[in-house]
Amino acid sequence: MKTLEFLLKNYKNFNARATRDATLAYWRHVEAGGKMFWAVAGAMSSAQLGITLAPAIRAGLIHGMSVTGANLEESLFRLVAHHSYKDFPDYRYFRKSDDTRILEDRMRRVTDTSIPEDEAFRVVEKIVVPMWKKAGETKTRKFWHEYFYDLVQAVDPKSYEGDPEECWLLAAARARLPIVVPGYEDSTFGNIFASHVKLGECEASIAKSGIEYMADFYDRYKELAEGAGVGFFQIGGGIAGDFPICVVPSIKYDLEEEAKPWAYFCQISDSTTSYGSYSGATPNEKITWDKLTEDTPMFVIESDATIVAPLILSALLECKADPAAANEAIKAAGF
Repeated sequence: MKTLEFLLKNYKNFNARATRDATLAYWRHVEAGGKMFWAVAGAMSSAQLGITLAPAIRAGLIHGMSVTGANLEESLFRLVAHHSYKDFPDYRYFRKSDDTRILEDRMRRVTDTSIPEDEAFRVVEKIVVPMWKKAGETKTRKFWHEYFYDLVQAVDPKSYEGDPEECWLLAAARARLPIVVPGYEDSTFGNIFASHVKLGECEASIAKSGIEYMADFYDRYKELAEGAGVGFFQIGGGIAGDFPICVVPSIKYDLEEEAKPWAYFCQISDSTTSYGSYSGATPNEKITWDKLTEDTPMFVIESDATIVAPLILSALLECKADPAAANEAIKAAGF
């Protein structure tokens, strides 16, 4: 109970309090039989969120995801090319010439780390392009994440550089976790796929569209919402969060069918609230769009998700491992 007790003892006010309360509400929801859907924007896979995200998937704390195409592929990159990544802790003091040298070294910087082009992009490309070509030959159509589910499980374990226990994509693939990848065209492999389509080597139709993702997600949402309902845990803003949370009003108004509201909402974002800022909009605004209700437990944590999310997941993993001890600690702390 080390992390949980740390949160209970130290996190009293401001963003710390929101972190504690969001964690406790998350635990109570899943303990009561509810499910949780995660929306992950940014470059969290490059930041190695998989260290805690993968165990959380295996522990049954995460039941569905919406991720950017970048997060999907970068989880795989960390698995096959981890040793070839380079870190740049002094990136804030770089000049343009410093980043030009990183480019010339065939590295692609993501804040303070960098993805190796040859060991990551090109290695994966050799495996996935034949998959795409075969899909065209057999007239097979799949969702974008399904190709990556096949891809991550096709990689020879002997070639792993990263810890497979810390690869959330591998954990999700093995669990057949329902995933949506809205806007996957905006990713390295989305671009690579487009280039092969342009060259006439692959057929664009083998990858199901975002519209098809939403049409399928209607059913996935209904399945997840059965029983105690499904909550929404969001990192960052943009399409990874906005796309899936819209499923509730779309079922109600567009399909004209009954839909349970989201049973929980938490967003970790360092975007401050501003006019027209989706990332910084308060949860109350979502009530007006019929995405949440006034009774939905809502939490906003204005902080760095690379700091907050691992703390929350670590505490939840402790709760899952020993529910009785966790509940006793929570009760003793007065919650």
